[in-house]
Amino acid sequence: MKIPVMHIPGVSDTTDETRTPFPLDQWYVAALSKELTDQPLARTLLCQKVVMFRAGDGKASALEDRCCHRALPLSSGTVESAGIRCGYHGMLYDGQGACLEVPGQDMIPPRAKVKKYHILEKDGFIWIWFGSDEAAEPGFAPPDYPLHSDPTYLWDGAAYHYEAPYQLIHDNLLDLSHLGYVHLKTIGGDAKTHMNAKMDVTVDGNTVRVVRQMLNSAPPPTYTAAYPFEGNIDRWQEIEFHPNHLRIWTGAVPVGAEDISNPARGGFHMRGFHGVTPETESTSHYIWTIATNPVSNHDEILRKVFDQTAATFDEDKVIIEDQYANMVSFGQTPLVSIHVDAAANRARRIIDNLRTIR
Repeated sequence: MKIPVMHIPGVSDTTDETRTPFPLDQWYVAALSKELTDQPLARTLLCQKVVMFRAGDGKASALEDRCCHRALPLSSGTVESAGIRCGYHGMLYDGQGACLEVPGQDMIPPRAKVKKYHILEKDGFIWIWFGSDEAAEPGFAPPDYPLHSDPTYLWDGAAYHYEAPYQLIHDNLLDLSHLGYVHLKTIGGDAKTHMNAKMDVTVDGNTVRVVRQMLNSAPPPTYTAAYPFEGNIDRWQEIEFHPNHLRIWTGAVPVGAEDISNPARGGFHMRGFHGVTPETESTSHYIWTIATNPVSNHDEILRKVFDQTAATFDEDKVIIEDQYANMVSFGQTPLVSIHVDAAANRARRIIDNLRTIR
């Protein structure tokens, strides 16, 4: 029998003119809306240095992070009502990348402009378009996430930086069997229950969906801290992978209280949005939110769920960065897949197909 092996991003890649490092003609999550304040926000996305800012009208803009005069990063400058001003010689740029002012001279050189990026602010996220044709308009809108305006839920989020390729984060999120080993203090639980839970994996186009149920299981610490469970629970994990983000709905009800396959089920909910955006081929941005449905003490419960989710992701970050460092050390040594990798392997095939230049 042939042993399945796993592609190691950033380690075993080879030069191929028919491939791109990342899927293009895609929207990616560039930031949370709350990250754009009165200061420039610099971020490298898909190997491109970008500066994001809000001008006086409050609209979000994104430009290449380079002044056309002497190449100082525009993120080293200041945001004004009309745009962003370079911190070296004071050239002022608007949200379209056009130079509006050159201090000390009236004439603005015709070539005084920088590249602008198509971005859209939606549902608490700043989305940015990366196309195979840089001059073309986006071919479609970024995805909706109406959960952030649903009054049933409260939510918050944060942005992490990973010293690891983005597909390793995909792998981690698509395989929740690791919870029993990595997250014992938060959302974990009995490792045997997690490893033996039936995993239903389906693929529809570029979407991978995973459903896992753990009936009559012990509630983990995060669940008991946020919801008045008095005994064992019927617990679910539903994951939806898209090439530019993942959505994970986890939660539980008291044992036998209701059908946890019902889309309108009650109980305790944790609904996560995971914007996984490559920085380079070996580093990533992980921009996430968590929403929950408190039954009382709303702000306190949200803070508990957010803090424990952040603690969970801190644990994941250590695992993934150590994993990648070891992959680099061992080079192209093949990795053997097991049953819990079914969804991750399907997602990798989707990403691989989208990297092909057509």
